[in-house]
Amino acid sequence: MSGTRRGRGEGGLHWDKRRKRWIATASLGYGANGKRITRRASGETKTEARDKLREMLRDHDDGVTTAPGGYTVGDAVRDWLTFGQGKRDTGTIAWITSLATNHVIPALGARQLRELSADDVDKWLAGKSKVLSTRSLQAIRSILRWSITRAQARDKVKRNVVLLCETPKGRDGRPSKSLTLDQAVAVLAASEGTPMHAYVVLSLLTGARTEELRALRWDHVVAYDETGKAWIPVSVAGWDHDRFAIYVWRSVRTGGDTKTKKSRRSLALPKRCVAALHGHYGTARPGKLVFTKADGGQLDRHTTLRAFRKVIGAAGLTAGEWTPREMRHSFVSLLDDANVPVEKISRLVGHADTATTETVYRHQIRPVIQDGATIMDHIFPEDENP
Repeated sequence: MSGTRRGRGEGGLHWDKRRKRWIATASLGYGANGKRITRRASGETKTEARDKLREMLRDHDDGVTTAPGGYTVGDAVRDWLTFGQGKRDTGTIAWITSLATNHVIPALGARQLRELSADDVDKWLAGKSKVLSTRSLQAIRSILRWSITRAQARDKVKRNVVLLCETPKGRDGRPSKSLTLDQAVAVLAASEGTPMHAYVVLSLLTGARTEELRALRWDHVVAYDETGKAWIPVSVAGWDHDRFAIYVWRSVRTGGDTKTKKSRRSLALPKRCVAALHGHYGTARPGKLVFTKADGGQLDRHTTLRAFRKVIGAAGLTAGEWTPREMRHSFVSLLDDANVPVEKISRLVGHADTATTETVYRHQIRPVIQDGATIMDHIFPEDENP
């Protein structure tokens, strides 16, 4: 290259005395505003700078325009957080933003995006596996993958190196657990007289998800009118009936949809649930929602958790060890102890099939193989000689 003037469109090389580096400059045509598009790179040697110039020109010829120097992983993640999250609900956005700002940007944010390698991502995930659960690891990997995919679509980088990396196994999370019958009785008793009483009773005796109960409306609490042979909202039918049910048709998820199509179900109410709802009906704030905050707004998960743990503590249990979703686990466990078939339990909790119930609630469902062992013990008692 030395001694020969470069042709038009071949870029240029020059020595920067101040920086003491060779500067490569490539002219890549004109932008939509009519201004010339120029990319620069530098190297400690002329050969290094020339190689970078050739790479920029080759990428341009191939139709790939990479981001100029200085565009970082942090820039890509912040851009995706601002524009790429779509119609996720506010709770999910807050969770994703927290993971990104606490685990992605501090570790990788300063790295230039085009220089990020698969090895960098593997090492980052391996380090995070010591402090995060597998679910959180999957989430932070997805955040980085989505961010780079968005950047890739906008010609900031040529490829998404995250696709080359697997998610390692993270720390074991806190295992879900369920109340024993005695504990369940204590929790129900402790909730008496509190604003959480009807919520706790329905949660434990119907197995509805916490996000489903927080979205429950009074027009979805219904009584069966024998005269009209129809289910009518209690706000119209009143409470002088024998059969009651709730329509679990909504949740606090985006758009009000339930978790899955199978989650949309109608549940007959035990008498204790009817009594709790009847009492709550007289004290509830006027409005559509059954359960609300003190100001009448929709319950959020933090407010629900705080109020629920007060009840748990009053029942003599360690408050910090329990969450509202474990009432659902307790519902499954208590039904299983009562020998209710897993097929029926699956329908009640709104699962698509029994495999989901057996997988998610594996600690609450007793092994089916135990039934065969019990029968064989009766046929061949241990004290009989073969």
